[in-house]
Amino acid sequence: MRFSLNPLIPATALLLGMAAPVHAAGARTVIDQALADPSRATDRRQDAQRHPAELVALAHVARGQNVLDLIPGGGYWTRIFSRIVGPTGHVYAVWPNAYAKLATRDVTGLRKTAASQAYRNVAVAIQPQALPTAPTLLDVVWTSQNYHDYADPFLGSPGPDALARDAFRLLRPGGYFIVIDHRSAAGRGMVDTDTLHRIDPVIVRRQAEAAGFVFAGESRVLANASDPLTTKVFDPAIRGRTSQFAYAFRKPGGVR
Repeated sequence: MRFSLNPLIPATALLLGMAAPVHAAGARTVIDQALADPSRATDRRQDAQRHPAELVALAHVARGQNVLDLIPGGGYWTRIFSRIVGPTGHVYAVWPNAYAKLATRDVTGLRKTAASQAYRNVAVAIQPQALPTAPTLLDVVWTSQNYHDYADPFLGSPGPDALARDAFRLLRPGGYFIVIDHRSAAGRGMVDTDTLHRIDPVIVRRQAEAAGFVFAGESRVLANASDPLTTKVFDPAIRGRTSQFAYAFRKPGGVR
């Protein structure tokens, strides 16, 4: 499916996205402003648990950039990115069709968001294939709690390593690939992706670096030492409190 673009977006805005990253202090100010937006009143209830300021900082998102939010759920991250990139930037919220069938409520809700005046730089797409596409080079490819799904049959098992290679292809030189996911026990590799919905961060880094990325940092704000790492993430005993890792990978080249 092609992206359904809000007609209020100037065509020239889609040609932008090569903005230089903002310096750390400036970037944090932009993030703080985005998080303080009054339209985030509902989302803000999740901020203490999801640590958006720390995690978004990993991606070096700046005004005028193009961001792909892969399998965006209810649009929590999509709305933050929309505010940061501003009217000259663009946010692509993308679901593979196989996943969208399981998330019809989220898809409907985010389409309403993208159709509103407040989020006119957001485009929503359901794509037939598992690996995402975009109509322009991207500055950030972001996936939260879904990297592990690419190992599983319901998406056709393309492999998370294929997703890493696809992200590398979609990003401009200097762009960032951000992976946030549920941590499995050390040495488990991808054994638990379908059963526990977890993945070993060691293999994630190995796959991303094999795709050509350079490891650019991590955040441990989602770590939870009390998570046994052997429980399904939907188990009420641990749901919402799983130990997660957040890795940033950078495509070589570009302006830093």
